[in-house]
Amino acid sequence: MKCISLFLVLSLVVLMAEPGDAFIHHIFKGIFKVGKAIYGAVRHGRWGEQQQQQQDQRDLQDQQNQRDLQDQQDQQDQQELQDQQELQDQQDLQDQQEQEEMEQRFYNRKRAAVN
Repeated sequence: MKCISLFLVLSLVVLMAEPGDAFIHHIFKGIFKVGKAIYGAVRHGRWGEQQQQQQDQRDLQDQQNQRDLQDQQDQQDQQELQDQQELQDQQDLQDQQEQEEMEQRFYNRKRAAVN
């Protein structure tokens, strides 16, 4: 109750202190300021949405580029692994052939020693 009475008293003081035209002028001026602020917020909000959409598009493009780079790297790694496996297979084949040749020589010497 004290707050309400204080508000009413202060309102009467303000109304009595200023002439009617000036007070109405302040009201209109305040309404225009509020309207401009709302318009600016809406306009800035739309501009902000456009910026956000552009940022989202850039982020998606960056993610796609990263995926493409990762895919390329994976393909290169896979190719390197295949090349290494082929080299290892060739080396194993050569080792096996050498082992067979050595066994054949040993067998031939053993047979020659028996005869």
